[in-house]
This record gives sequence, structure tokens and C-alpha cells, in this order.
Amino acid sequence: MTVAVTSPVTGAAETGFTAPTYTNVADQAPDVNGKQYAVTALGGTQAGVTVHSVAAPFTVSVWRPKTFKVLPKTNPVTGQLSSVPMNTYKVITRKGCLPLAGQPFAIARMTTIIEIPAGADTVDPANLRAMQSMHVGVLDQVSAGLGDTTIAGVL
Repeated sequence: MTVAVTSPVTGAAETGFTAPTYTNVADQAPDVNGKQYAVTALGGTQAGVTVHSVAAPFTVSVWRPKTFKVLPKTNPVTGQLSSVPMNTYKVITRKGCLPLAGQPFAIARMTTIIEIPAGADTVDPANLRAMQSMHVGVLDQVSAGLGDTTIAGVL
């Protein structure tokens, strides 16, 4: 199964938002190793939120490595790996926001980086899935609190 964002996306709970949804369309990612989606309509109560535009983008991009890394040969004497390369995946959300009334939009970014040791995808997929399940679950669970922290600066 590949990444395929369906529309609309049900947003996580945030202070001041009621049942947020985000209608999206497939967009052209900046490079061949990514997929991108642009938010074209909003649902629920989200006062002051804007949809995607050239001046104020609202996109989510998912990236995979351009070239996958594999495990090197083990040391013939010790039988140990000298290094374990990482395959890096990213999910980046970009949102245009106003830094000051009357000023042009600035781009806010939220990035999740996933680093998978080469070989673990075939030898230990259950633990990789558990890591990702926990990470996404925590982000969903703390969404409102994280939103409050980014506004008030209090963790």
C-alpha cells in the first residue's frame, strides 16, 4: 500500500476549532520522489483559516529516499556491520500565515522525519510499524496541546 491522502482529511482536535476538515487535491511535488496535496476547501469551524494559494500555500508533502540504501557487507573477521545506513522519509506540511497585519504571508513548516535503518524493513517491520503508530497517535492525541504550546510558548 502506498501513501494516498484521501479527501477530505479529518483534522485533529485544536483549541477553537470544531470538527475541522480539509478538502485536498493531488498537487505536483517539487521532485519525483515525493507526493504533494493542496488544501482547497475547509470544513467545520476554523475562523481565520485560509486555503491554498500561491501567496499562502497550504500543502502536505510526503517524501521517500531517491536512492535506497542497503546494508554493507559484514566485517569478515568480526562478522559485525561497520555501519548501518539510514533511509530517510519526510512528511512536510507548509502553511502560509501572517507574521504581522498588513504584511505578506510567511511560510510556517511542520516536518516529521522518519529514519529507518537499512535492513530493518525486512527483518523487523513490526517494530517499525509500532514506532510509527505511536508517533502518529501521540501527535493526534496532543494536537490541541501542541497547538496551544506553539501559540503560548508553554510546554
